[in-house]
Amino acid sequence: MKLFMPERVIFDPKSLEYPLGRELYNTFQNHNIEIIKTSIRNASRYIPGDTPQSQYVHSKRTVVVTIMREKELDVCKPSADYEFSLVGNCPGNCEYCYLQTTQGRKPFIRIFVNLDDIFNLIKKYIKKNDDKITIFEAASLGDPLALEHLTGSLAKTIEFFGTLKNGRLRVVTKFSNVDSLLELKHNNHTHFRLSINSEYIVKNFEHTTASIDERLEASVKLAKAGYPMGFVVAPIMIYENWKEEYSELFAQVRNKLGPEISSNEITFELIQHRFTSAAKKLIVERFPKTRVDLKEENRVLKWGKYGRYKYIYPKEMAIEIKEYISSIIKENFPNPVIEYFT
Repeated sequence: MKLFMPERVIFDPKSLEYPLGRELYNTFQNHNIEIIKTSIRNASRYIPGDTPQSQYVHSKRTVVVTIMREKELDVCKPSADYEFSLVGNCPGNCEYCYLQTTQGRKPFIRIFVNLDDIFNLIKKYIKKNDDKITIFEAASLGDPLALEHLTGSLAKTIEFFGTLKNGRLRVVTKFSNVDSLLELKHNNHTHFRLSINSEYIVKNFEHTTASIDERLEASVKLAKAGYPMGFVVAPIMIYENWKEEYSELFAQVRNKLGPEISSNEITFELIQHRFTSAAKKLIVERFPKTRVDLKEENRVLKWGKYGRYKYIYPKEMAIEIKEYISSIIKENFPNPVIEYFT
């Protein structure tokens, strides 16, 4: 897998007050990359493009180095108690991505450099929870592994959680560059999940991400390094031959992991495809030839937690997805934990 390198980097002046911000500034100066200093509010002005497609392409090649300013964390059910971000967005170009409607017309990538502030906020939430086990998701709003070769932030975060008695970290990724994480003192406190899907979906919709083979190779490395492991199967789509392809996927996962790893307790999170009207509009603008099924007449409306309706599969089809995917997981893995279906 080719590691991401941006075409331009915009530095929020505040970011240069932090060690990671200065380190990134020095790193990017040694590459043939456009460097701009300006407030994050002005970042979009420096991203070229005359059409929605070109704006999207240039935005996905633009990194804004800034700080995480939020003083509160959002809840993150059903995968964790709370979510936090080391990065915003990612270099992947998944046509169906749910972030299509949350990143604006120019969805640039953000790197947050004030790690100590983020860690202190996490400790605050653990304390608020009466020192019970509190679980945090690090990859809801972006894929930190995709930028780890530039930031090193995920490694620092894993080791930070390794020191916490009552804090646990969850990370999900579509990337495979895990080698720098294999020798860390994670203390079994980081639950890694690889995002997987059928061949049809990965090849047609998950552009500039690791291949399924690369993701499975990464999962083997992580399992051998002692990380609790799992897989996020998302988004599950119904299309011609979908059952055959998902059956092939889980056989491939089982074979790649081998009998020793496959017999471990492995978690699975199952998420059906959904979209909003706003996301559909942007997807069609950015990917005019997309084959993502966005036919509203084939779906039903469900009210989402962010104040907008989303289109999901009708109840009968959702039940069929859940039962079928669950059955083939159980056929292939002796100790699976299916955490949820949504």
